Amino acid sequence: MTAIIPEITQILAEIEKSSSFLITSHESPDPDAVGSSLALANYLASRGRDVTVYLCDPVPENCAFLPMADQVYGELPERDFDVCFVLDVGEFRRAGKAITSCQRIGRFINIDHHLGCESFGLHNLIDPKASATAALIYRIIKGAGHEVDYPTALCIYTAILSDTGSFHYSNSDPESFAIAGEMISKGVNAWDVNENLYESEPLQRIALLALALSDLTVSPSGEYASVTVTLDMYKQTGSSAEDTDRFINYPRSIRGVQVALFFREISEGLFKVGFRSKGKVDVSAVSARFGGGGHHNAAGCTVKGSLAEVKTLVFDLLEKMR
Repeated sequence: MTAIIPEITQILAEIEKSSSFLITSHESPDPDAVGSSLALANYLASRGRDVTVYLCDPVPENCAFLPMADQVYGELPERDFDVCFVLDVGEFRRAGKAITSCQRIGRFINIDHHLGCESFGLHNLIDPKASATAALIYRIIKGAGHEVDYPTALCIYTAILSDTGSFHYSNSDPESFAIAGEMISKGVNAWDVNENLYESEPLQRIALLALALSDLTVSPSGEYASVTVTLDMYKQTGSSAEDTDRFINYPRSIRGVQVALFFREISEGLFKVGFRSKGKVDVSAVSARFGGGGHHNAAGCTVKGSLAEVKTLVFDLLEKMR
């Protein structure tokens, strides 16, 4: 589980010879993006390193309890960095323009578990079999011969819990359970994490969920189902994209549904489409047809058109690929 592979050896060498580190992840960060970023930040800080975490979008409210979450920058500091760790992005562009166009970064290190992830870094630690990017951060720490302290453990546990769907998804492998067990032994309280992630919902999120479910659509075959969030729904409820986390789980829970979809309007005439499969359908292949990417069971893409047009395009393609 913690074998030293060449990529980890190279990353550890970069850590040893560098003094300033920037850590970032993808737009609309989820708990793995935040958890893996803060796990690495807490680890590097504990080793006396100069660490800055920057995210182009705010830390979700349900991740605000994680150590160092209150120190995440929303604007990229005007300074130089020896190394920038880019975590969980899949595609470099998803780190945001401030990162992709930055001239003050010496070297990029890419750490990811997305299938088909771009190898844009000087060093690329990519393992699609890893349950979460946080599992790769764990491997790096153990590869260095160090123990995981409590703040880092809390971040790693939270990320893995979320990305495995609380150990419901098929990526809930022996490694994910072993890491989670070790993090519990470091003092992580499983109930506290669960309460912060899933039991402290803001009212506007529930109001938005009600509107999203009002647009529940099931295909004639009964194998595909979707929910939708539009810009107008945000306006009606005073909510934002941050409040849509896990909405896709509702159509996914319907008996007989093989693929759940979430249509989220990001600007007029442009929709982000999320896919979750129960295993029968490779949704990364579906997403790729629209220029997106992801895993066999979880993927996403962006599609132009009206809501009706986008729904028709996506549902028709799914039917053709049955």
